[in-house]
Amino acid sequence: MSVSTSKTFLPAFLKTLGILYLYIFVGLFIDSEYVVKHYGDLQWFANALMVVIFSIVLWKVNSRVRELMIYAVIIGFVGEYLFSIALGMYTYRLENVPHYIPMGHALVYIGVLYFTKTSFTKLHIKQIEKAFIAIILVYSTLFLIFKNDVFGFVLTIATLLILRKKPRERLFYLTMYLSIVFLEITGTSYECWKWPETAFDYFTFLPSANPPSGISFFYFGLDLGCLWLYKQRHKLAWSRMKNLRKIRETKILN
Repeated sequence: MSVSTSKTFLPAFLKTLGILYLYIFVGLFIDSEYVVKHYGDLQWFANALMVVIFSIVLWKVNSRVRELMIYAVIIGFVGEYLFSIALGMYTYRLENVPHYIPMGHALVYIGVLYFTKTSFTKLHIKQIEKAFIAIILVYSTLFLIFKNDVFGFVLTIATLLILRKKPRERLFYLTMYLSIVFLEITGTSYECWKWPETAFDYFTFLPSANPPSGISFFYFGLDLGCLWLYKQRHKLAWSRMKNLRKIRETKILN
């Protein structure tokens, strides 16, 4: 996984999200009900494979991305035990939190980040945003109509409303939304985890699909948490970067 310098979609996608989606597809299959029924429980192998893949990616990326990946694992670990174990928002196959999951959050985070930094996305950011928004609206509406996914639709609308005033982060979160869609559909299809019929299995006025469409809303917390931790450790460098950004924006306006 690396930042692609290609100015066309396919190479930019394949070198970032393509690699991520392939690993999600294969990695979650190892922990699927199909594998359990035919070959036994191989969650231990999925965990071991994740450690290897995560370590390779961690070694190859630069120091800033490496630090963000570590923060993503920490926040992912806390978030999983909070939302899955404590709040019952969703349930894993063995009613645990598989060890590969927090590291998987970090890989999704970095895969999406790398895609948004490609030459292709920088050249076509507005067109990509419009296309992604259209896909998201169609997807969430279909889930609302055919799966009664009120919970997912509400989260989708909340996400899009927040992003209206976040132009700098918009493409990242739109890409994250679609990446989580792929992740969730793959994981629930493999029966690695499942979502209850209502939000948190408690709010009956919020029926939910399995999976809910807009669940990437909660990845705001992952990104904001990673950035907050990074800023706390690098206050001087972060302040310098903000000042440079203001200078560039002022020059553009003038």
